[in-house]
Amino acid sequence: MQSPSPDALDLKLLHALQVDGRAPFSRIAEILGVSDQTIARRFRKLRTTAGLRIVGMTDENLLGRQSWIVRLRCTPDVAEQLANALARRPDTSHIDLISGGTEVLCAMKPRSRQALDELLFDRLQRTPQVISVSAHCLLHTFCGGPLGWLDKTRALEPDQEAALRLPYSEPVAAPIALEGADEALLAVLRRDGRATFSELQTSTGQSESAVKRRLERLRSTGILYFKVQHDREFLGHGISAMLWLTVAPSALDAAGRKLAEHPEVRFAGATTGQANLVATVATVASPSTGELYTYLSEKVGGLDGVQAVETALTLRHVKQLTYEPSR
Repeated sequence: MQSPSPDALDLKLLHALQVDGRAPFSRIAEILGVSDQTIARRFRKLRTTAGLRIVGMTDENLLGRQSWIVRLRCTPDVAEQLANALARRPDTSHIDLISGGTEVLCAMKPRSRQALDELLFDRLQRTPQVISVSAHCLLHTFCGGPLGWLDKTRALEPDQEAALRLPYSEPVAAPIALEGADEALLAVLRRDGRATFSELQTSTGQSESAVKRRLERLRSTGILYFKVQHDREFLGHGISAMLWLTVAPSALDAAGRKLAEHPEVRFAGATTGQANLVATVATVASPSTGELYTYLSEKVGGLDGVQAVETALTLRHVKQLTYEPSR
């Protein structure tokens, strides 16, 4: 059943949560000029109608870890089963069925190279229905991470956005080592980014003052940020696709930055491999392929240095940031 379309206040609330996922309802209400009860009611409604969820994420670069995009070409009879198995792993995020159901795309953040090797060279190699595996290390993110697609909606006025955005400290040298207490706190926030201090205290066994101090440090250094997860259909997105662009090295940075500005682009990053620039895109409203064709021929085709483009339509989103098989 199609969910109701968001109105202006819904979009402002979603954008506000993208800027600061833990902002108190009272603070958001003050900035938007409505009551606390209105914001709380809208939040509850969006949880039901749009699958709204605030998820705590970590900047892997600051932790000295790598992020990978893995392409698994397989027989159609095993694609969904494989995607669901990968979705249950805590080190995976976005997982899609693409290419008509013969390919699984998986973004993952393994805790170690050993964990990645175990998956790629052990488990997957022993799955006969998997035809090929290619892994691409994410070298640089142009669009994604702390700044996401909701920032492109410009639902908030610049002064409203500035009032919500938290100040960050000076850049810190990577890698940053986490303590066990930090890991426990992050584990809770990955499940619920808006968990209360009381809930965080109970779940981690730390005092409330310790929780507040650690949370402030993790956020101010940029290690921890929050993402808004929602049903993509709720915002009227039409066709989704994965783009693999081969760009001349001298033009890679400029092409990536320009691509990241496109309203259709949800994620863009430079990767290892022959195709060195990858992006996920969604047409704004039309479910037909015409809008995607226009985007590819005009906007992508107009990027300097692009030598080749591979396009794969997304059949189904299996996992965004969290996995909820019942949804």
